[in-house]
Amino acid sequence: MIVRSFQLSDYKFVTSLLETVLTEECYEQTMEAFARQLSWDSDLVVVAVQDSEIVGIIIGTIDNHKGYYYRIAVHPHHQRKGIGKALIQSLRQRFEQRNVTKIMVAADEHNEPILPLYESLGYVASDFFRSFQKLSIVAG
Repeated sequence: MIVRSFQLSDYKFVTSLLETVLTEECYEQTMEAFARQLSWDSDLVVVAVQDSEIVGIIIGTIDNHKGYYYRIAVHPHHQRKGIGKALIQSLRQRFEQRNVTKIMVAADEHNEPILPLYESLGYVASDFFRSFQKLSIVAG
């Protein structure tokens, strides 16, 4: 498996993956944030590729010297194989290279089911960012 920065040629495959994994409401919110993050800093959009197929994506953002894991998605056929952890760790390295002072997990209703994944990597409840505003609007 290769973990690398998103490339424009990945767009069709990433949108298909997101559509497969996310609910319709979550997909719409994520596509909005995805587009915004690509316009700000595409290096914080990371994909996992296995056998030349995109099997996972994580979207992050930085706001006010804080790094945020916004959305992660791994294709159902590839879940529970360490891909999510590899994506989180790769994005964490990017945050650290940019000297963020704190790394947070966007804990909206769509991310609640995967918070144990972040906890398995050492994140705790105080690292979970809960807001009534959409992160894609407040970050930038």
